[in-house]
Amino acid sequence: MSEREDVRWLAGGIVALLVVASLIGAVLARRASTPAARATVENLNARTRAWWVMVLVLGAAFTLGETTTLVLFAAASFFALREFVSLTPTRPGDYRPLLLAFYIAIPAQYALIGIDRYGLFSILIPVWAFLLLPAFAAFAGDTQDFLARTAKLQWAVMICVYCVSHAPALLLLEIPGYEGPNALLVLYLLLVVQLSDVLQYVFGKLFGRTKLAPQVSPSKTVEGLVVGGLSATLIGGALHRFTPFDFVESLGMSAAIVLMGFVGGLTLSAVKRSLGAKDWGEMIEGHGGMLDRLDSVCFAAPVFFHLTRRFFT
Repeated sequence: MSEREDVRWLAGGIVALLVVASLIGAVLARRASTPAARATVENLNARTRAWWVMVLVLGAAFTLGETTTLVLFAAASFFALREFVSLTPTRPGDYRPLLLAFYIAIPAQYALIGIDRYGLFSILIPVWAFLLLPAFAAFAGDTQDFLARTAKLQWAVMICVYCVSHAPALLLLEIPGYEGPNALLVLYLLLVVQLSDVLQYVFGKLFGRTKLAPQVSPSKTVEGLVVGGLSATLIGGALHRFTPFDFVESLGMSAAIVLMGFVGGLTLSAVKRSLGAKDWGEMIEGHGGMLDRLDSVCFAAPVFFHLTRRFFT
């Protein structure tokens, strides 16, 4: 099967899945009889509608090419960082490091992917931004809560920019024997991590009894994680034909994505709770803010990227 046919089959499968989800949502909306059931179904339907929009945007970006894909992810990092900064206290002394983070670190990080400079891409934020952000803040002379303010911004840039940028960085990889476009790897990562989130939520609602961390994320259950995570892993294994992995390798990679995605969602939920917030924002209907959609990707993308780079290039 040719590259184009592979892409068409995968795209067709995603659209078919969304059509089925939309039909099921419509049926459940008519049958829901209790307030709790109606709230759950409405949440699922809002997520499905949002996914239609996100899939169309991603599909257009992949169709238009690498540059458009990089711009899309750079915009996602920008909005995610803005949400993080909006929920965390800042002071006038943070003005300079914020300018550095938004208008230098983000475009530079994604530009390095575009010009295929892996060495600089991998150290720009962990080394240069890590050192320069507090230095720029120090020049402002505002020492109140300096360590806490600096640590928050450093961590925000690492999560929202550095970690997220590893998803489109998959476009950099040259994998011997792999004839498919690397955009399929990006799609594979996003599909597995987001299916895992959805399936954990659905199975948690259906069978969940044992709360994992009720103070952090009340909706996460052991049953949802096990059944939803295993289901997403099996789906990832079945998608191996679109990747450079065989079935067993794809199972292992999917398991890593699922595990790290879960850890990412739980960790950033803990950050939200510490800030007294339910969602990072209201940008996406049914999903909260941009960072609410990227929390799992933040942890899964760098692990998937480096596993692929280490074992398949």
